[in-house]
Amino acid sequence: MSLRLGDTAPNFQAKTSQGDIDFYEFLGDSWGVLFSHPADYTPVCTTELGKTAQLKDDFAKRNVKVLALSVDPLEKHLGWINDINETQNTDVQFPIIADEDRKVSDLYDMIHPNASETFTVRSLFIIGPDKKVKLMITYPASTGRNFNEILRVIDSLQLTANYSVATPANWVDGEDVIVTAAVKTEDIPGRFPKGHKIVKPYLRTTPQPNK
Repeated sequence: MSLRLGDTAPNFQAKTSQGDIDFYEFLGDSWGVLFSHPADYTPVCTTELGKTAQLKDDFAKRNVKVLALSVDPLEKHLGWINDINETQNTDVQFPIIADEDRKVSDLYDMIHPNASETFTVRSLFIIGPDKKVKLMITYPASTGRNFNEILRVIDSLQLTANYSVATPANWVDGEDVIVTAAVKTEDIPGRFPKGHKIVKPYLRTTPQPNK
């Protein structure tokens, strides 16, 4: 059965470009991004892993560890990393899983037979420190991911994990947020002292509480 939001992310052990790992041990108390690639030495994947490496500091300041995967062997990963570093002007320092037996791909339902019977689609999972699946996005092999959106979603998830708020359409870090229905209107001033606006009884906004 495929994973759903709120499910516990399956643990696994795997060989990676940085040695053998246990997924839960790798994450520790951090947030995690696990994402798959159809194959090594492919153009879209090369740009994606390069962009991920370039965003190292952005992930680190959000306490996020990243982990990539493809079904190609470890030796192929190591050679490909050299190409990524050269063509994308970066330094890949995060591990890439060599999932030759498709164990992890099957655990996370990354192979969609109607798209490809052998290669993973572009699946991405955001996993919280509680090891629960917080977000899933699946792209076709031909479409590269928008990493600004991934960082935006992480900002939203981390904010809403700590405060009784939700984020509106196109929200970015620093903008007003929505007070959830769980907070009574009369309790808003005590919970959100920066002020609030009642657009409708069910739509109350407040400045981002952690800014």
